[in-house]
Amino acid sequence: MTVDRTADAGTGNSLDLDEAARPGTPASAGAQPGSTRTTDAPALEFRPGRWIANWDAENKEQWESAGRTIARRNLNWSIFAEFLGFVVWQLWSIVVVQLPAAGFNFSTSEIFWLISMPSLVGATLRIPYTFMVPRFGGRNWTIVSALLLLIPSVGLALCVSNPETPFGVMLLVAALAGFGGGNFASSMANITFFYPAREKGWALGLNAAGGNMGAAVAQLAVPIVITLLAVGTVNLPMAGWMWVPFILVAAFGAWKFMDNLTSAKGDVAGSVAALKEPHLWIMALLYIGTFGSFIGFAGVFPKLIKDYFPAFSSIGVGTVALSLAFLGPLVGSLARPYGGRMADRMGGARMTVAAFASMAIITLTMIWTLPLKNFWLFLVLFLMLFTASGFGNGATYRMIPIIFATSSRAAKTGASTVQTQRLASSALGLISAIGAYGGFVIPQVLNASNTASGSYTPAFYGFVGAYVLMLVVCWAFYIRNANRNAMGHV
Repeated sequence: MTVDRTADAGTGNSLDLDEAARPGTPASAGAQPGSTRTTDAPALEFRPGRWIANWDAENKEQWESAGRTIARRNLNWSIFAEFLGFVVWQLWSIVVVQLPAAGFNFSTSEIFWLISMPSLVGATLRIPYTFMVPRFGGRNWTIVSALLLLIPSVGLALCVSNPETPFGVMLLVAALAGFGGGNFASSMANITFFYPAREKGWALGLNAAGGNMGAAVAQLAVPIVITLLAVGTVNLPMAGWMWVPFILVAAFGAWKFMDNLTSAKGDVAGSVAALKEPHLWIMALLYIGTFGSFIGFAGVFPKLIKDYFPAFSSIGVGTVALSLAFLGPLVGSLARPYGGRMADRMGGARMTVAAFASMAIITLTMIWTLPLKNFWLFLVLFLMLFTASGFGNGATYRMIPIIFATSSRAAKTGASTVQTQRLASSALGLISAIGAYGGFVIPQVLNASNTASGSYTPAFYGFVGAYVLMLVVCWAFYIRNANRNAMGHV
């Protein structure tokens, strides 16, 4: 028996099931006029608490009659909640550049720790967050994870209001911003259950890009708000307070409009099985190179601009570091879904190899042109680097469910589609967690390079070497072996 939850879902076609997809109508029962319901696909069952049973995105009849509308609605609210997670995750990368103007006196090493600590905690939280969707439901966990963002937002507002706040307290509050980084794993694991394999690349790319956009919007909006509302100096507490209303809207929207899927199952045993898959570790390495570069450079970009071009600090509203740094995360975020879409058409491995080659060449060009001290050239090259990492993000992430469906040990031993999907969901979360450690590694490598040599250049050469290594790994495992075994490209 189905339960009509239309009243709970609200009205309006953009956020509700359209008429043909509502429980009790011929479409939802699988009896559309002029069509025959697929006999092996039970009708969707809508249960209290916004739970949906019998979900099968691979069934074309179910997908076209009801599934696409439901999936799109959940994707929209997932993007918004994840967007705010990235906002909170990246707040400290913007705030630290303005700490001296607010009366704080921290060393360069301490500044880098404030930048990198959210990434360290966020990457670690992605591991338990991966299990939250199967345990509590995608809709339910989105509500909780959104509300958790209030803690670091309010905490930041309170601690930056007093220049006497100890560094240890600042570091703790920066660590709490890692809640925002954890959101990515649960959001992506949730959305992968809603979409069929043929559309996962685009859907996961949109979900990730919408989240990644939070880094860009935060770096654009925060400097404007803290400057315009300042009285004599920057109003740093507004960097936290300004997001509280949006967080509350995201939690309400998830409660009102999102759904839980009974088929979204996963457990510790599944993740342990994923950890035993060699492909998980290979893909984690590649994801460190793509997403790790994106989130790592997003965190340090404002400081790099300020350190390399201090003369620009008096131009525009605030500093150039705070008024233009948003362009990096912006172009990287916009490129991500297109990386996923191109991977759908051309193969994720080919796209990933091209991304790493581009990142290596662009980084070398940036190093060799630094002596020119041309700010606009530096900016353009870094924007190209962000774009290449964005394409790589989408392509690499698209590879994961395909690999686990076709080339994993489970798939080769005859595991069912549902089993390989659950394995892929666990892998997506775990790989996203490992890759996010790049957001900690990149600032710390730059800090170590600056401490040891007084320059960031050795660190950038190290990044070039890493990109070349990852390019070779991707080619060897997913292009050369695919050709040798006639297994097709991922």
